[in-house]
Amino acid sequence: MNDAQLSKDDKALLDKFLADNRLFLGPDPEIMRNHGVQPRSALEERALATKLDPHQINHVRGLIHAALSESFTMVNQMGAAPGAKWGDLVTAIFTAQGDLAMIAPHGIITFAACCFYPIRFIIKNWVDDPTVGVKEGDGFIHNDARYGGVHNTDQSMMMPLYYKGQLVCWLSSTIHEGENGACEPGGLPAAAESKYDEGIKMSPFKVVENYQLKRDLVTFLQNSVRDPKLQLEDMKVKLHAVMRLGERITAILDQFGEELLTGTLRMHLEDTEAEVRRRIREMPDGTTRVLQFMDSTLRENALQKISCAITVKGDRMICDFRGSSPQFMNRSVNTNVASFKAALCTGLLQNIWPDLPHTMAVLSPIEILTDRNSVIDAEGEMPQAMSLMPMFKACVAWNVPMSKFNYSLPHRYTAILAPQYDQAATFIYGGLNQHGDVTGNFCGDINGMGQGARSHADGEHSVSPVFGFMADSGEHEINEEDTPIIRLGAQRIAKDRIGFGKYRGGMGYEQIATARGSGMWGFMTGCEGSKFSSAQGLFGGYSCPSYQLCKIKGVNIFDELKKNPRIVDVFDIVQLMNEQPLPGKYTSQDMGMTFELCTEGEVYMICQGAGGGYGDVLERDPELVMKDLREDLMSHENAVDIYKVVYDKEQLVVDVEATAELRSAERRARLARSKPYDEFVAEWVTPEPPKHLTYFGSWNDNREIWAQNPAINMTVKMDADKLQGFYMPNPKDLRIAELEGEVGALKSKLEACVSATKK
Repeated sequence: MNDAQLSKDDKALLDKFLADNRLFLGPDPEIMRNHGVQPRSALEERALATKLDPHQINHVRGLIHAALSESFTMVNQMGAAPGAKWGDLVTAIFTAQGDLAMIAPHGIITFAACCFYPIRFIIKNWVDDPTVGVKEGDGFIHNDARYGGVHNTDQSMMMPLYYKGQLVCWLSSTIHEGENGACEPGGLPAAAESKYDEGIKMSPFKVVENYQLKRDLVTFLQNSVRDPKLQLEDMKVKLHAVMRLGERITAILDQFGEELLTGTLRMHLEDTEAEVRRRIREMPDGTTRVLQFMDSTLRENALQKISCAITVKGDRMICDFRGSSPQFMNRSVNTNVASFKAALCTGLLQNIWPDLPHTMAVLSPIEILTDRNSVIDAEGEMPQAMSLMPMFKACVAWNVPMSKFNYSLPHRYTAILAPQYDQAATFIYGGLNQHGDVTGNFCGDINGMGQGARSHADGEHSVSPVFGFMADSGEHEINEEDTPIIRLGAQRIAKDRIGFGKYRGGMGYEQIATARGSGMWGFMTGCEGSKFSSAQGLFGGYSCPSYQLCKIKGVNIFDELKKNPRIVDVFDIVQLMNEQPLPGKYTSQDMGMTFELCTEGEVYMICQGAGGGYGDVLERDPELVMKDLREDLMSHENAVDIYKVVYDKEQLVVDVEATAELRSAERRARLARSKPYDEFVAEWVTPEPPKHLTYFGSWNDNREIWAQNPAINMTVKMDADKLQGFYMPNPKDLRIAELEGEVGALKSKLEACVSATKK
């Protein structure tokens, strides 16, 4: 019997039975694929029908911001996680339907831009569920990005706010907690080969009743991570920050009533959406494109294409990411589309329209197109622990194409800006600290990425993370009190590692670390950009360099310092690697490193990157070149070779005429080196990816996706609408096979020698 043969009553009974006996409430595609603002509720309609006083709305908006700022400061000051201390958190307010209305005037936009998904899940599934329910004093926790979020290291506390028995809004607090019980300490496991390696995966569930944490569930969560003290303390911190926020919002309700609060939140969303559509209409119609590449899965080198085409037509904007890399079945660099959209929202607010309110309505009018089962639209079973990799690309995806749209506008809302450095160049750590406690987390150096150059000025050095503009890079003294990590070099601007241009990108800093006082400690990194630049230049500017992870193993730097304290005079990565003044084995590798133990005194070195440059290097003011030389940001070799400046190296005085002649000669040399476009294309463009290249993504046609891994002699071409996951071999297995081959060859050679000797 099919549905059509059932009576109306039988059909209703069947539907109720199926609804009451669902096997699993997994991530809901209806929720996770909808980034738009919900239609007005009945309360919102009533509130806006009363023609609210705009002056009162502005006043209430200010009071809400003050309340959000206060609750943010509470978490920032009391939180135990390094992320809380360094500003990797946010507090936010949502409508009763779960639309993100406002966040604190500081903090990480992406966290809040993700949080409305789990709130919508709670509204849809738990409000009317007799075993769960939602009432005053309840609090829900969540961290699984598949239900909305960045990655499993971020934990959110969400509470409904009732007033006179009516739900009027939702409140939240989110912190990058770090440790979450994953297969590698610190919460960012590059070695995760499935979602079951990623640590605790909290779908939204109730952990607070009557404003009290439920101790049985708290104990379960503490038992699931390496740092139970951190888990407990920050659950308390987030809860009480949200409760304080609730007190402040209730005071606003007491003074102004629920209609004015509800109307303020709704108008904040609708006004923002209307303004975004107006700004889109200002732009010229057309399409601009940018290609980005992730160059590593954090386990092996592999070019993974992120394709982006932005089309404007009237008040419509379409962001088309079709043609991007397929998802990986056993690599953690996938992200789901909801998380990717949250990063897009962040980049739009941080780099293109920073004057707009920080609300989800900014992205609501924009259409997003992706290929299902791509690395930016991965399905639920794919590991996503290092979803930062494609999400960081989303944060800067706007810079190049939107700069082309906005360049000709008579009014700009911010400077034309080259892409910021977009990689997580920091140490993730774990083990037994000097106090005897097991812990794992990450260092705040990630929060100091170099800004891209601007159309009128150089970029700022190590200014902020690409995912939020108000966060600190952390105090190393605090870190050294809590962990065995000792900084041998920190926050030193990385000389010569520049995104050159008419205006140069802001520069990154070096980080040189070791461990002391623990017999069980280790490091890992989760970073790309060692083969392919992570920050593109704009309008002729250079991209940033590629960066390597460098190590000195088999040395105890503390013993060497006892012998010669002046050895610290050469603690510069380039100088150390070139001069090798210490004993031990010097190596360099890609910036993606899975967890490895660090013997006391061994040295690990990484570099935060520079932003992209803007404009032709030959147009840079020679005096700005001299300024960089005076500040020791650049070598004389680059001043001459890149910028073509003639000057007195002692006095740093420019020879204006000689410089003009040298630059003119370089322009003539460029013309001599140039080729007609068709000739260049004929020599450069190939019909398919070179066979030696580990490559994932479209090549000449976004409807065809390549997945090519020469390490296992496999090339697959798929239709974009029928993508499947690609399985990567374990690098250790490949290395074992390589060594076994070498051993076999040596055995054959030995046997041949023995045979020849007998003859």
